[in-house]
Amino acid sequence: MSGARTLRMPRFAARRVPRPSPRLLLALVLAVALAIGGWLWLRDASLVRVRDVTIVGVSSSDEGHIRASLEAAAREMTTLHVRRDALRDAVAQFPSVASLRTKTDFPHGLTIEVVEHTPVAVLAVGGAGVPATGGGHLLRGLRTSGLPQVAVKADPGGDRVTDGGTLGALEIAAAAPRALRARTGRVASGPQGLQVTLRDGPRLIFGGRAGARAKWAAAARVLAEPSAQGATYLDLRVVGRVAAGGVGPVDTAEENAEDGDTLAPGNAQP
Repeated sequence: MSGARTLRMPRFAARRVPRPSPRLLLALVLAVALAIGGWLWLRDASLVRVRDVTIVGVSSSDEGHIRASLEAAAREMTTLHVRRDALRDAVAQFPSVASLRTKTDFPHGLTIEVVEHTPVAVLAVGGAGVPATGGGHLLRGLRTSGLPQVAVKADPGGDRVTDGGTLGALEIAAAAPRALRARTGRVASGPQGLQVTLRDGPRLIFGGRAGARAKWAAAARVLAEPSAQGATYLDLRVVGRVAAGGVGPVDTAEENAEDGDTLAPGNAQP
């Protein structure tokens, strides 16, 4: 088309960024090296050495030894360089220690929280006993007293329980309310499944591990009822319904049952 004009974009000259001089580069490298070296010196310097060690959360029979081991290891550190692997190594021999948490208080304070494995029962192997957690972690060497016993045919070996029946018994022991766990003498498998033998109380028939907490709660409510006095067993296999054996007829049993629990008196064994 005649008379058309072609528009040309203006050209901009590329600006050249000046290259830093070798002297400036050397100065930057030296500054970074000095900063890193200064930090490495400061983090391990006596100016920030751990002097005040606070240990919380430990309550096992090895408490004194655990505290001494952690304090000795901590005093070799600084608040800018807490070596958690060294702390874990210091208590690796104690089975009750599950993990550690640390918090520093600059410049000299360090708090170590000990997270413990909690034994809920003792595996009875012959004349010996091995404490175990509700999840089946074995706490060999830990001294305990007053815990329920779980009978096993042989030492499970290793550091964990793998047998399903034993794990179920431990889970039931772990679910027990504190007051009833103190009264629990034995958790074992019987014709009706898993059963709990109470000290000065009836036999508790759980059947399986499912609903263990609800079954314990139902048992506690029924045991608190005067109508349950003299019962030889409580059948808890059906969650929400408790059958008691070994008690005489009680007219007000239905009225005393709570939250759907039914106290069924009778002398017949299950």
